[in-house]
Amino acid sequence: MFRHRKTMLLCAALSATVLASAAQSALAQGQTVSAAMTAQPAGMEVARADMRMRVTALTDDILRVTIGRDGTMPEDASWAVSPEMRDREARVTPASDGFSTATMRVTFADGRLTVTDMSGAVITQDAPNSVTLDGSAFTLRKAMPQSERYFGMGDKTGGMDRRGKSFVNWNTDAFGFSSADDPIYKSIPFFIGVGGAGGSYGIFLDNTWRTWFDFGHKEEGVLSFGGPDGPIDYYIINGPSTAEVVRRYTDLTGKAPLTPQWALGYQQSRYSYMSAEEVRDVAARLRAERIPTDVMWLDIDFQDRNRPFTVNTKTFPDLPGLIEDLGDDGMKVITITDLHIAAAPNEGYTPYETGTAGDHWVKRADGQTYVAPVWPGPSVFPDFTQESTRDWWGALFEEQLDWGVAGAWNDMNEPAIFETPTKTMPLDNVHRIASDDFAPRTATQLEMHNVYGMENTRATYDGLRTLRPDERAYVMTRASYAGGQRYSVTWTGDNTASWDHLKLSIQQIINLGLSGFSYSGADVSGFGGGPSADLLTRWFQIGAFYPVFRNHSAKDTPRVEPWVDGPEHLAIRRRFIEERYRLMPYLYGLAELNARTGDPILRPVFYDYPGALNAACDQSWTFTVGGAMLVAPPPKPESPQQYDVCLPAGGWYDYWTGLPAGEPAADQDDAPILSATQATGGPRVPSSIVRETPRLDHLPIFVRAGTILPRQAVVQSLSETPAGPLMLDVYPGEDCRGTLYADDGHSMAFQQGGYVRQELTCTVTPEGVSIDIGAREGRFSPWWQQIAVTVHGWDGTAEVRQGRRTLDSRSDAATRTVGFTFDAPSRPTEITVARN
Repeated sequence: MFRHRKTMLLCAALSATVLASAAQSALAQGQTVSAAMTAQPAGMEVARADMRMRVTALTDDILRVTIGRDGTMPEDASWAVSPEMRDREARVTPASDGFSTATMRVTFADGRLTVTDMSGAVITQDAPNSVTLDGSAFTLRKAMPQSERYFGMGDKTGGMDRRGKSFVNWNTDAFGFSSADDPIYKSIPFFIGVGGAGGSYGIFLDNTWRTWFDFGHKEEGVLSFGGPDGPIDYYIINGPSTAEVVRRYTDLTGKAPLTPQWALGYQQSRYSYMSAEEVRDVAARLRAERIPTDVMWLDIDFQDRNRPFTVNTKTFPDLPGLIEDLGDDGMKVITITDLHIAAAPNEGYTPYETGTAGDHWVKRADGQTYVAPVWPGPSVFPDFTQESTRDWWGALFEEQLDWGVAGAWNDMNEPAIFETPTKTMPLDNVHRIASDDFAPRTATQLEMHNVYGMENTRATYDGLRTLRPDERAYVMTRASYAGGQRYSVTWTGDNTASWDHLKLSIQQIINLGLSGFSYSGADVSGFGGGPSADLLTRWFQIGAFYPVFRNHSAKDTPRVEPWVDGPEHLAIRRRFIEERYRLMPYLYGLAELNARTGDPILRPVFYDYPGALNAACDQSWTFTVGGAMLVAPPPKPESPQQYDVCLPAGGWYDYWTGLPAGEPAADQDDAPILSATQATGGPRVPSSIVRETPRLDHLPIFVRAGTILPRQAVVQSLSETPAGPLMLDVYPGEDCRGTLYADDGHSMAFQQGGYVRQELTCTVTPEGVSIDIGAREGRFSPWWQQIAVTVHGWDGTAEVRQGRRTLDSRSDAATRTVGFTFDAPSRPTEITVARN
């Protein structure tokens, strides 16, 4: 169908060209250019003298807008959106001025595209002079309501909200970047508008060139975006909730694959551990100090002369043996593999020899192989836009996998180049496109730069999956493009050891999650510089809730392993690492949820609680983990000043005490100050505002009333089976729910039913609480044989019954809890907890 419509448009292009000059003249004078609209099977087309616009409803809530210069439509191909998704068409109802889907109304009048919900509330609307064409460049302009705020765009700096700022998408090696520098490592041309009349919506501009976005920075009340060249191809994604926008964006660009469970554990790294002996010493110290750890990382110095796919056998004489020994102690090993290959002819360097034989290198404009300095010295660069090159690259990992390497780290893939002020390749370098549904052709670095790092990780991920098809692949990248979450996790790059960068890391990880990259982290401690003891401790506390929890630092900086700074700091840092492991059943359940829905693990508070967008408290450091746990670090971490935590409506509990938020523990002298209603003798219910006093040994965490939170005993690595029962903490409230999920943690068997999932609910009754455990879904047998339940907010004693059977229970007046243990059921079970 697309080819047929494209042929019709090409036939119309000649007459359109005749009028293009007059149309451009009219636009320059601010005049309205007449346009003709025609209905299409899934949308409409609008013809103007200088362009043609097609609006297609892929689903009831996703519109694709493509604009053809002079009537010539762009190629229907994408690095981010699959052909299957692009080929979808929803049923629409035509109208004289546009069309409607089941949830949206699309109109075109006075030269402006408007999208509303079915009640007429505007979701997004063009600004006047909505499309400007200037040679190959283009600008799109949208109205920017005063109430809207903007999020997403990946790990851009500049704070959480993008309003009032402008950004450029150009993947850049940004060592030492500040909290205001732009561009940095990734290009994700997708944002979410929140707070408008029609609710949340998203816009994704699928263009790999050096695009730009301006959120009212240049022109008040106008949101504009554009690029110097490339397709004018963008998607409008309806909500109306932020969560629905993110889910639909990941429907469009792909879900992150379910991570191996060990990748959610604590990870230790440094640039670099210089020898096998040093790695063994650090690993042994981690175990001796009882610091749960799952991964050790090897940076470039484990290699021979920094050459990818080699080993320095002088300092790492038996890398397979090292990996095996660490594995016996419950630790995986991840190795770095940068994409630059040493230009080393006639030296027996296999990657260079086979890559040259296969003609896999990026070319200069004159057709010669491009050679430039990076870590190995003169280097060549794989042309990842060729499928054959990706296949060759992926096969190079076979030896590492045979050694037992658990994952790959693709760094420097912006691509970063030394000894040049641009920090990257010449813009006229030539790539050969031979991939997906693109027509075979060549393209310059100008077009391929922002997608190059993603295609590098795609090659690595596909290679690992091909070589070990029964195992989940784990790849980390620094640079990427929209949709890169399909192939890799990421981190925020070479940050610095400062309070400012700790705050920035939260905002970057939140916006990465909103942009599809649920698995992300920041170098705990800061890569450059050296943290104070207090900063490092606070970073460990907050980093324990990052989706990717990795401690990493640069050469010539102070050591930042958990034990530096003495036993008091170590005790705090270890306690928070342990808490992450206690929460592993919850975290892993969130990972599996992300794989199915796209919901991030670490979220802004307004993701699940829209009213929090306008809360009075300073929320610049506040986030939730899966929506049920709210983490509220001090917003001014260098100050001892008290601060308020605004908790969304519905009730919350203090995670550490288990008591309603704001209620002091029996032995707590410096309890948080209660909200005004509680201070005047109101009922003992969770408060909406809690005042906290900063303490280095404390991080305020709250749990939503209506949460069933699964936890486990601490283990030293996730290869161990937790001792004792699975623990369920029940926090009664409205919409009370939780989920149990487990599988073997590493294989692809979960795709064929090798998992277990049970939905949990609870209901507050006049007598007490009823807890329902649903039937097991899947055929995997979980590690737990028993379940230990703690019901919070309980006064007095209780009678606990499972069917006709009475269970032993224990009540604690100080913690206001009742607890009991029972055998883990495989069938639906109801447990009633009633007051005596």
